[in-house]
Amino acid sequence: MTGAARGIGAATVRRLARDGYAVLALDWCVGEDVPPGIGYPMATPEELNALAAEFPGQLELTIADVRDRASLRAAVTQALDRWGRLDCVVAAAAIVNGGGPLWESSQEDLDLLWDIDVRGVWNTAAETLPVMLGGPNPSGGRFVAVASAAGTRGLYRLGGYGMAKHAVVGLVKGLAADLVGTGVTAAAVSPGSTRTAMLSASADLYDLNSPDQLAAHQLLKRLLDPEEVAAAIAFCCSLEGAVVNGSVLHADGGFHA
Repeated sequence: MTGAARGIGAATVRRLARDGYAVLALDWCVGEDVPPGIGYPMATPEELNALAAEFPGQLELTIADVRDRASLRAAVTQALDRWGRLDCVVAAAAIVNGGGPLWESSQEDLDLLWDIDVRGVWNTAAETLPVMLGGPNPSGGRFVAVASAAGTRGLYRLGGYGMAKHAVVGLVKGLAADLVGTGVTAAAVSPGSTRTAMLSASADLYDLNSPDQLAAHQLLKRLLDPEEVAAAIAFCCSLEGAVVNGSVLHADGGFHA
Protein backbone atom coordinates (compact mmCIF):
# COMPACT_ATOMS: atom_id res chain seq x y z
CA MET A 1 0.00 0.00 0.00
CA THR A 2 1.62 3.26 -1.13
CA GLY A 3 0.66 6.69 0.19
CA ALA A 4 -0.21 4.88 3.40
CA ALA A 5 0.53 7.32 6.21
CA ARG A 6 -2.55 9.54 6.10
CA GLY A 7 -5.76 10.42 4.28
CA ILE A 8 -7.32 7.82 2.00
CA GLY A 9 -4.15 5.72 2.24
CA ALA A 10 -4.22 5.46 6.03
CA ALA A 11 -7.97 4.80 6.01
CA THR A 12 -7.40 1.98 3.52
CA VAL A 13 -4.64 0.45 5.64
CA ARG A 14 -7.00 0.46 8.61
CA ARG A 15 -9.86 -1.03 6.61
CA LEU A 16 -7.73 -3.80 5.12
CA ALA A 17 -6.19 -4.59 8.49
CA ARG A 18 -9.64 -4.82 10.09
CA ASP A 19 -10.65 -7.14 7.23
CA GLY A 20 -7.81 -9.46 8.20
CA TYR A 21 -5.10 -8.50 5.74
CA ALA A 22 -1.47 -8.23 6.70
CA VAL A 23 -0.35 -4.92 5.20
CA LEU A 24 2.93 -3.40 4.14
CA ALA A 25 2.34 0.35 4.57
CA LEU A 26 4.65 2.52 2.46
CA ASP A 27 4.98 6.30 2.41
CA TRP A 28 7.80 8.74 1.71
CA CYS A 29 7.06 10.63 4.97
CA VAL A 30 8.99 13.79 4.04
CA GLY A 31 6.84 16.07 6.20
CA GLU A 32 7.72 19.72 5.57
CA ASP A 33 10.73 18.79 3.44
CA VAL A 34 8.77 18.76 0.18
CA PRO A 35 10.21 19.16 -3.32
CA PRO A 36 9.64 22.48 -5.10
CA GLY A 37 6.19 22.43 -6.68
CA ILE A 38 4.38 21.00 -3.65
CA GLY A 39 2.82 23.73 -1.54
CA TYR A 40 1.70 21.73 1.49
CA PRO A 41 3.31 19.33 4.00
CA MET A 42 3.40 15.61 3.43
CA ALA A 43 2.88 12.86 5.99
CA THR A 44 5.47 12.21 8.69
CA PRO A 45 7.17 9.08 10.06
CA GLU A 46 5.19 9.60 13.26
CA GLU A 47 1.92 9.26 11.35
CA LEU A 48 3.13 6.05 9.72
CA ASN A 49 4.29 4.64 13.07
CA ALA A 50 0.91 5.45 14.61
CA LEU A 51 -0.73 3.03 12.16
CA ALA A 52 1.50 0.20 13.29
CA ALA A 53 0.60 0.93 16.91
CA GLU A 54 -3.08 0.41 16.05
CA PHE A 55 -2.46 -3.08 14.61
CA PRO A 56 0.44 -4.69 16.50
CA GLY A 57 2.12 -7.43 14.52
CA GLN A 58 -0.13 -7.02 11.51
CA LEU A 59 1.67 -4.23 9.63
CA GLU A 60 5.10 -3.83 8.13
CA LEU A 61 6.24 -0.23 7.60
CA THR A 62 8.64 1.18 5.06
CA ILE A 63 9.63 4.70 4.08
CA ALA A 64 10.19 4.90 0.34
CA ASP A 65 9.59 7.15 -2.65
CA VAL A 66 7.42 5.70 -5.43
CA ARG A 67 9.68 7.42 -7.95
CA ASP A 68 12.46 5.04 -6.92
CA ARG A 69 12.06 1.55 -8.38
CA ALA A 70 14.82 0.11 -6.21
CA SER A 71 13.05 1.24 -3.03
CA LEU A 72 9.81 -0.33 -4.19
CA ARG A 73 11.62 -3.54 -5.04
CA ALA A 74 13.06 -3.61 -1.52
CA ALA A 75 9.57 -3.09 -0.10
CA VAL A 76 8.25 -6.05 -2.07
CA THR A 77 11.12 -8.17 -0.76
CA GLN A 78 10.27 -7.01 2.77
CA ALA A 79 6.68 -8.19 2.33
CA LEU A 80 7.73 -11.52 0.87
CA ASP A 81 10.27 -12.12 3.63
CA ARG A 82 7.55 -11.50 6.24
CA TRP A 83 4.55 -13.22 4.65
CA GLY A 84 5.79 -15.19 1.64
CA ARG A 85 3.18 -13.85 -0.77
CA LEU A 86 1.59 -10.74 -2.24
CA ASP A 87 -2.13 -10.83 -2.95
CA CYS A 88 -3.21 -7.25 -3.54
CA VAL A 89 -1.57 -3.89 -4.14
CA VAL A 90 -3.04 -0.42 -3.66
CA ALA A 91 -1.23 2.46 -5.36
CA ALA A 92 -2.45 5.58 -3.57
CA ALA A 93 0.60 7.86 -3.45
CA ALA A 94 -0.07 11.21 -5.16
CA ILE A 95 0.35 14.97 -4.89
CA VAL A 96 -1.62 17.92 -6.26
CA ASN A 97 -0.41 21.24 -7.63
CA GLY A 98 -1.74 23.87 -9.97
CA GLY A 99 -3.79 26.98 -9.39
CA GLY A 100 -3.49 28.52 -12.84
CA PRO A 101 -4.31 27.77 -16.48
CA LEU A 102 -2.62 24.68 -17.87
CA TRP A 103 -0.62 26.65 -20.43
CA GLU A 104 1.00 28.59 -17.59
CA SER A 105 2.03 25.47 -15.66
CA SER A 106 5.75 25.14 -15.20
CA GLN A 107 7.65 22.21 -16.63
CA GLU A 108 8.83 21.38 -13.12
CA ASP A 109 5.27 21.21 -11.72
CA LEU A 110 4.09 18.96 -14.56
CA ASP A 111 7.16 16.74 -14.24
CA LEU A 112 6.50 16.31 -10.53
CA LEU A 113 2.85 15.36 -11.13
CA TRP A 114 3.87 12.89 -13.80
CA ASP A 115 6.70 11.35 -11.82
CA ILE A 116 4.69 10.79 -8.62
CA ASP A 117 1.06 10.44 -9.69
CA VAL A 118 1.62 8.45 -12.89
CA ARG A 119 5.10 6.99 -13.02
CA GLY A 120 4.79 6.13 -9.33
CA VAL A 121 1.75 3.96 -10.14
CA TRP A 122 3.58 2.36 -13.05
CA ASN A 123 6.66 1.71 -10.90
CA THR A 124 4.44 0.09 -8.28
CA ALA A 125 2.75 -2.09 -10.87
CA ALA A 126 6.04 -3.07 -12.52
CA GLU A 127 7.52 -4.22 -9.22
CA THR A 128 4.46 -6.03 -7.84
CA LEU A 129 2.54 -7.61 -10.70
CA PRO A 130 5.25 -10.15 -11.59
CA VAL A 131 5.29 -11.24 -7.94
CA MET A 132 1.51 -11.70 -7.87
CA LEU A 133 1.58 -13.54 -11.19
CA GLY A 134 4.24 -15.91 -9.85
CA GLY A 135 2.59 -16.33 -6.46
CA PRO A 136 0.64 -19.22 -4.99
CA ASN A 137 -2.78 -17.84 -5.96
CA PRO A 138 -2.62 -15.45 -8.92
CA SER A 139 -6.34 -15.87 -9.56
CA GLY A 140 -6.96 -13.76 -6.46
CA GLY A 141 -4.40 -11.05 -7.26
CA ARG A 142 -5.67 -7.46 -7.27
CA PHE A 143 -3.99 -4.25 -8.37
CA VAL A 144 -5.91 -1.08 -7.41
CA ALA A 145 -4.86 2.46 -8.26
CA VAL A 146 -6.39 5.53 -6.67
CA ALA A 147 -7.32 7.90 -9.49
CA SER A 148 -9.68 10.86 -8.98
CA ALA A 149 -12.85 12.50 -10.20
CA ALA A 150 -10.31 14.58 -12.13
CA GLY A 151 -9.45 11.42 -14.07
CA THR A 152 -12.63 11.58 -16.14
CA ARG A 153 -13.28 15.34 -16.43
CA GLY A 154 -11.46 18.61 -16.59
CA LEU A 155 -11.18 20.68 -13.42
CA TYR A 156 -10.67 24.42 -13.40
CA ARG A 157 -7.06 25.43 -12.61
CA LEU A 158 -6.09 21.78 -12.03
CA GLY A 159 -5.32 20.80 -15.61
CA GLY A 160 -1.98 19.17 -14.84
CA TYR A 161 -3.45 17.11 -12.03
CA GLY A 162 -6.34 16.07 -14.26
CA MET A 163 -3.90 15.12 -17.01
CA ALA A 164 -2.02 12.88 -14.58
CA LYS A 165 -5.16 11.22 -13.23
CA HIS A 166 -6.50 10.61 -16.74
CA ALA A 167 -3.20 8.81 -17.35
CA VAL A 168 -3.71 6.67 -14.24
CA VAL A 169 -7.09 5.57 -15.59
CA GLY A 170 -5.51 4.69 -18.93
CA LEU A 171 -2.67 2.86 -17.19
CA VAL A 172 -5.10 0.67 -15.23
CA LYS A 173 -7.13 -0.15 -18.33
CA GLY A 174 -3.95 -1.13 -20.13
CA LEU A 175 -2.84 -3.33 -17.23
CA ALA A 176 -6.20 -5.10 -17.19
CA ALA A 177 -5.90 -5.81 -20.91
CA ASP A 178 -2.40 -7.22 -20.48
CA LEU A 179 -3.49 -9.35 -17.51
CA VAL A 180 -6.25 -11.13 -19.42
CA GLY A 181 -6.40 -14.83 -18.61
CA THR A 182 -4.12 -14.61 -15.58
CA GLY A 183 -6.76 -14.12 -12.88
CA VAL A 184 -4.98 -11.01 -11.61
CA THR A 185 -7.14 -7.92 -12.09
CA ALA A 186 -6.54 -4.17 -12.25
CA ALA A 187 -9.00 -1.42 -11.40
CA ALA A 188 -9.08 2.23 -10.41
CA VAL A 189 -11.05 3.99 -7.70
CA SER A 190 -11.86 7.64 -8.38
CA PRO A 191 -12.74 9.59 -5.22
CA GLY A 192 -14.54 12.89 -5.23
CA SER A 193 -13.81 15.67 -2.74
CA THR A 194 -12.63 13.80 0.35
CA ARG A 195 -11.66 15.31 3.67
CA THR A 196 -7.87 15.03 3.38
CA ALA A 197 -4.78 17.24 3.44
CA MET A 198 -4.75 17.10 -0.36
CA LEU A 199 -8.26 18.52 -0.51
CA SER A 200 -7.24 21.34 1.81
CA ALA A 201 -4.34 22.06 -0.54
CA SER A 202 -6.75 22.09 -3.49
CA ALA A 203 -9.00 24.55 -1.66
CA ASP A 204 -5.98 26.77 -1.09
CA LEU A 205 -5.21 26.68 -4.82
CA TYR A 206 -8.76 27.96 -5.40
CA ASP A 207 -8.38 30.62 -2.66
CA LEU A 208 -11.35 29.14 -0.79
CA ASN A 209 -11.93 29.85 2.86
CA SER A 210 -12.62 26.17 3.59
CA PRO A 211 -12.47 22.84 1.73
CA ASP A 212 -16.10 22.37 2.77
CA GLN A 213 -17.03 24.79 -0.02
CA LEU A 214 -16.06 22.07 -2.51
CA ALA A 215 -18.97 19.93 -1.25
CA ALA A 216 -21.27 21.93 -3.53
CA HIS A 217 -19.82 19.97 -6.47
CA GLN A 218 -21.12 16.63 -5.16
CA LEU A 219 -24.69 15.43 -5.28
CA LEU A 220 -24.34 14.31 -1.67
CA LYS A 221 -23.71 17.98 -0.80
CA ARG A 222 -21.04 17.02 1.70
CA LEU A 223 -17.42 16.01 1.65
CA LEU A 224 -16.60 12.32 1.68
CA ASP A 225 -14.78 10.75 4.59
CA PRO A 226 -11.59 8.81 3.79
CA GLU A 227 -13.18 5.71 5.35
CA GLU A 228 -15.94 5.76 2.72
CA VAL A 229 -13.43 5.73 -0.11
CA ALA A 230 -11.39 3.07 1.71
CA ALA A 231 -14.45 0.80 1.70
CA ALA A 232 -14.63 1.08 -2.09
CA ILE A 233 -10.93 0.29 -2.39
CA ALA A 234 -11.30 -2.70 -0.05
CA PHE A 235 -14.06 -4.06 -2.27
CA CYS A 236 -11.76 -3.83 -5.29
CA CYS A 237 -9.14 -5.78 -3.31
CA SER A 238 -11.57 -8.58 -2.49
CA LEU A 239 -12.24 -11.72 -4.50
CA GLU A 240 -15.62 -10.23 -5.42
CA GLY A 241 -13.77 -7.17 -6.71
CA ALA A 242 -12.92 -9.07 -9.88
CA VAL A 243 -16.11 -7.63 -11.38
CA VAL A 244 -14.53 -4.16 -11.66
CA ASN A 245 -11.53 -5.43 -13.63
CA GLY A 246 -10.47 -2.84 -16.20
CA SER A 247 -12.98 -0.36 -14.79
CA VAL A 248 -13.13 2.83 -12.77
CA LEU A 249 -15.17 2.70 -9.58
CA HIS A 250 -16.49 6.24 -9.11
CA ALA A 251 -16.52 6.69 -5.33
CA ASP A 252 -17.21 10.40 -5.78
CA GLY A 253 -20.56 11.14 -4.14
CA GLY A 254 -22.01 12.23 -7.48
CA PHE A 255 -19.21 14.67 -8.29
CA HIS A 256 -19.93 17.24 -10.98
CA ALA A 257 -17.83 20.19 -12.13
